Amino acid sequence: MNPRDFGHGVHGEAFLLLPFVAALVLLLALLAGVGLHLLRSGRLELRGRGAGPRPEEEAKRVLAERFARGEVSGEEFMERSSLLNWTPGVDAAAPRPWPARLRR
Repeated sequence: MNPRDFGHGVHGEAFLLLPFVAALVLLLALLAGVGLHLLRSGRLELRGRGAGPRPEEEAKRVLAERFARGEVSGEEFMERSSLLNWTPGVDAAAPRPWPARLRR
């Protein structure tokens, strides 16, 4: 029997690659897990080609433009922004809250 043969038909050189292959598989699993976590938490969004802004963001932009042009009064602007659950000047700098399913 060849001393490099471990009795299972695996030669020593091939057996030495096993830890590297296992490390690669673990690394890929870790990356997939992190990506899935980021997707589910809402911190990462996948958009298709040509996808525009979300409808809520577009509504906020149009409302702000109409207010800037004077088409909407300050009172009407605040009323409509509250309907969008938007506090102008605050949401842009505020971090996104954790989704309710992830809060403890």
